[in-house]
Amino acid sequence: MKMRVQSILILIITLAFASCGPFNKLEKSTNWEELYKGANDYYQAGEYNKAIILYDKVLPVIRGSEKAELADYNYANCHFKTKRYIEAAGYFSNFYRTYNRSPLAEEAFFMNAYSLYLDSPDYNLDQQSSQEAVSAIQQFVTAFPGSASYERAMEMLVDLQSRFEEKAYQESSMYYRLKDGLYPGDFYRACIINFQNFAKDYPESKYNEELAYKLVEVSAGYAKNSAYQKKEERLNDAIGFASTFYRRYPSSQYTGEVKKYEEQAKKELVDHMELKTKYAEQAAAQAAKVTTGPPAETKENK
Repeated sequence: MKMRVQSILILIITLAFASCGPFNKLEKSTNWEELYKGANDYYQAGEYNKAIILYDKVLPVIRGSEKAELADYNYANCHFKTKRYIEAAGYFSNFYRTYNRSPLAEEAFFMNAYSLYLDSPDYNLDQQSSQEAVSAIQQFVTAFPGSASYERAMEMLVDLQSRFEEKAYQESSMYYRLKDGLYPGDFYRACIINFQNFAKDYPESKYNEELAYKLVEVSAGYAKNSAYQKKEERLNDAIGFASTFYRRYPSSQYTGEVKKYEEQAKKELVDHMELKTKYAEQAAAQAAKVTTGPPAETKENK
């Protein structure tokens, strides 16, 4: 018990000394020059949280002066260094708009994009902030094509695009798995749309060959389970997707499977066309009966 009391007393004394330390005294100061110097000193020492507190006090006072430019940049960078990336992006953006002729303007523009990039999530999460990062990076490389940070910016752009690609692939794969569920028709249709859109959006993707094969598989299954009125069109679509696959991937590991679905679709199309001809003949015969009607009455058969 005695030792516990001693520990509490030591803690109280430590906190009391801390409250009288240099930073606490400086924080209570009303001398803006002293605050400005202290903020810069803490910034240079890497004590960014303390620097933020002091910049918060001094920036409204020095706004519009020559000292404000460096303080605003340091303030933004303090937030970046403490991994407050969204806040940092906003402050860097404000800096560029306010001091676009500054020697630090290019770096601030890049750091705005870089902050957004670091805040962007993994591919399996919502990519709204990643889209904002892409927009910021594109603006930077357009504004500063000769920048020393140009290559880094392009690498960031490629990385973000790969995240979008991976997310799109995972969404397509989800629809593919769901096609075997309770409502396959909806997911067959979703697969076909997603696979085609993916190929348009990411023409160089490593996933295109796999999805082109699955497009044939899914379209053949969709046609097989279609209503009579839609079957011919959808079977022809499946056969067309197979032809496109052979043209794009002549040496694919999926060729054998594609041939199987193509042959299945062709056989079903033959059967469907025979049935269609039969229905057409029956309809024509029925129409002929209606047209000719029963024989007319004569005096002899009255």
